Amino acid sequence: MSILFDQNTKSFHLSNSRVSYIFRLAGGMYPMHVHWGRRVRAVNDELLTRRTIWTEETFSLNETSLDFLPMECPTFAGDLREGMIHVIHENGMSALLLEYESHQVISGKPELAGLPSARGEDAQSLLLTLRDKVSGVAVELCYTVYEDVDVIARSARIINDGKTPVTVDKALSACVDFEGCDYNLTTLSGAWVRERQLYTRPLVPGDQGTSSTRGASSVQTSPFMMLTSKDATEQTGEAFGFALCYSGGFEASVHVDQHFISRAQIGIQPFNFSWRLLPGESFQTPEAYLCYSCEGIGGMSRNFHALVHRHITTGKYAHSTRPILINNWEATYFDFNEEKLLKLARVARRAGIDLFVLDDGWFGHRDAANSSLGDWYDDKNKLPGGLAGLSEKIHKLGLMFGLWIEPEMISVDSDLYRQHPEWCIHVPGYPRIEYRDQLVLDLSRDEVRDYVVDAIIAALRRGRVDYVKWDMNRFINMWGSTNLPASRQQELGHRYILGVYDMMRRITGAFPNVLFESCAGGGGRFDLGMMCFMPQAWCTDDTDAWMRCRIQHSTSLVFPPSTMGAHVSAVPNHQTGRTAPLATRAAVAMSGTYGYELDLTKLPRKEIEEIRVLNKRLREIQTVLLYGTYYRLLSPYEGNEAAWMSVTKDKREAVVTHVYAQAVPNMKDKLLRLTGLDPTLTYRDDVTGKTYGGDELMYYGIILHKPWGDYMSQQWHLVAID
Repeated sequence: MSILFDQNTKSFHLSNSRVSYIFRLAGGMYPMHVHWGRRVRAVNDELLTRRTIWTEETFSLNETSLDFLPMECPTFAGDLREGMIHVIHENGMSALLLEYESHQVISGKPELAGLPSARGEDAQSLLLTLRDKVSGVAVELCYTVYEDVDVIARSARIINDGKTPVTVDKALSACVDFEGCDYNLTTLSGAWVRERQLYTRPLVPGDQGTSSTRGASSVQTSPFMMLTSKDATEQTGEAFGFALCYSGGFEASVHVDQHFISRAQIGIQPFNFSWRLLPGESFQTPEAYLCYSCEGIGGMSRNFHALVHRHITTGKYAHSTRPILINNWEATYFDFNEEKLLKLARVARRAGIDLFVLDDGWFGHRDAANSSLGDWYDDKNKLPGGLAGLSEKIHKLGLMFGLWIEPEMISVDSDLYRQHPEWCIHVPGYPRIEYRDQLVLDLSRDEVRDYVVDAIIAALRRGRVDYVKWDMNRFINMWGSTNLPASRQQELGHRYILGVYDMMRRITGAFPNVLFESCAGGGGRFDLGMMCFMPQAWCTDDTDAWMRCRIQHSTSLVFPPSTMGAHVSAVPNHQTGRTAPLATRAAVAMSGTYGYELDLTKLPRKEIEEIRVLNKRLREIQTVLLYGTYYRLLSPYEGNEAAWMSVTKDKREAVVTHVYAQAVPNMKDKLLRLTGLDPTLTYRDDVTGKTYGGDELMYYGIILHKPWGDYMSQQWHLVAID
C-alpha cells in the first residue's frame, strides 16, 4: 500500500498489491485521471501526457482546453460537461477554476464532520488541496487506499477562504472519467416490497443513472451503481462499483460526452440542495467508495463485503452471530395485549428462539397507524405494567427483549403535535401532506433532537431492551423549516440527515450492548451510512421466499449477508399470497439475520418442532452464512432458479443453498458447480453424510434433484475431513 507523487511528471499513484489509481496534474494545475484498475508499477511519460502536451510553463487555458480531459474534480470552467462541484458567488455569478495548491499524505484517514464513514485502519490517505485564486474558495479532495480491500474512499471538503459568502449548489463526492463507453451500467431500482431490483443496460451518449429526491436513499433507488466490461460475468471481467455512505437524497450518474469519455459521478442529490458558506466555513461531502475487481462482479461484491465487515460496521454484534428473533407484527399487528404477547413468547421459547420483539403499537394510544408517533410513553391499557413489566416477564422466560421505534416521525393525533405543531417539516400556508397518517419531525432543530433522544433513551431503559428496530415509514416532500432563514432553506435535506446521524450516534452510543437494526418502510434506507451505526437493516417488507431470492441477490452486490434482516413468515405470504415450504422459507432467510414474523401460536406442534430443529441447525452454520466469503452461483433474474454459497476463510467449511421457483415437468437432475473451495480437500455434507472432492464439486458439480412441487430448496453443509 502506498501513495507516491512523481515531481517530474506531476503524477499521483495510489496502490496496494492488486489495484492502482493514478492521476496527474495537467499543466501542473488540473488533476486529470489516468488509470483505475489492475496494479501497474508505473505509467510512462508518453502515456501520462498523451492527452495533452502541455507543461506547467506552456499551459494556456481556453474555452475547450479542459473539455476533453478526464478530470478528477471537474467544475464548469473550461469544461462544458456537468461538474462535480458548483459554487455561486455573492454577486449571483458562478465560476470556480480549481488549481493545484498542495498535497499531504497521512496515515489512516480523517473523520468527516457530522458524517459517518469507514474507519482508517491499515490505510493511507492523500489530501489534495485545489484553490480558486479569484474567490479564495478551496476544495480538499481526500483519497484513501486500503491494503486489505480493493476500495478507494473519496470525499471532498469545500472551504470558503474568501472575504464574502458563497453558495454551494452542487457538491458531489467522487468523479471518475473513463476512456471510452464500452461498458454496461447496472443500478438497483424498485418500490416497496420489491426493493433493489437489478437493471443492466449499455452506456449510450448522454446522461444515465439513478437518483433519489425523497429525502432518503429510498425503496425506489439505491446509492450504488456499477460499470462492467461487456464480457463481465460473476467470475470474470472488470467491474467498477460506486457506493455512497449517505442516507439522504443522492445522485449516481454517468454522462457519455462527444469524445465518448464516460463521466461517472456520485454524491448528494443536487436537486433542492444548496449550502451557504460564510468566510472561514467549510462543507463536507459524504464518503464514496470506488471498488474495482478484475475477477468479475462477484469479486467486486466480495471487496465491498470486506469493506463493510472490516471498516464500516462496529460494536458488539459487528462480527458475532445474531440472536434468532420472533417479531409480533404479522402475528398481531396492532391488536394485542400483554397476555397475547406472553403466549406468543412462551411458544417461541419452546421453539428455540432467542429474542422476542415487540413491534408497533406499544405507546400512546396507538391502536392504528394514525396516532401517537412522538408520544413515547407506555400504553398501560395494553401493557398494565408498561414496558418494564413486560420486559421482566419476557426475560424470566429466558428470552431477550426487543422493541420497535419510529423516532423521526410525528402523528397529527399526538400530544407532541398538539404541543409543538411547528416541529414538523412543512411549508407555512401549504397543506401538511400526510403519508401513513404521519409527518416528519424537523431534525435540523436542536430542541427536537434533544426531545426525541431523551424520550427514546428513557423508553429503552424502562424496557431493558436487548434489540431495537429503528423504523422510518415515510419520505419527505414540501421541504420547509420555520427554524431556518430563507437563504438556508435548501440546506434542510442535508441538515435532516445530519440530525438523524446525530440522534443515532447518541442513542446507539448510550446502549453499546444492544443490537440495533435499521428499517425504513422495508428497505427504504438500506445504505452504508446506516451500517456505520447499525450492523443490520431490514431488507424489505416482502418476506416471500422467491422474491427474497431476488432482493437478497441484488442487495449482495454491495452488502454481505450479515447486514440483511431476513425472516420466515406465514403462508400464504402476506405480500404475494404465495405458499412455499417452511424449509425453503428458512433456507432463504438463513442467508441473512434470521428470525420469524408469524403467529407461532396457530402452528401445529409438528411445525413448532420443525422450527426448533431449523433453529438448532442455524446455530451450527450461522457464522459461515453471515461472515463467510459469499458467492452467487445462479441468478434468479436469469431463470427459474437461484443458488448461492458462503465459504470460511480457510475453505474448510461451506454452506450451499439452491432454490427452484416453479417445478417443470419431465425435467432431469442437473449439476451445480460450486466455487471458492479447496480442490485438494475432501468435504462431507453434514446433511446427507455424503463425501465429495473439492475439485469434483467445483469442476464437475453437485446434483440438483428435480423438484416435486413449487419453491423447493436444497441446502448442503460441507465440512472438510482429514
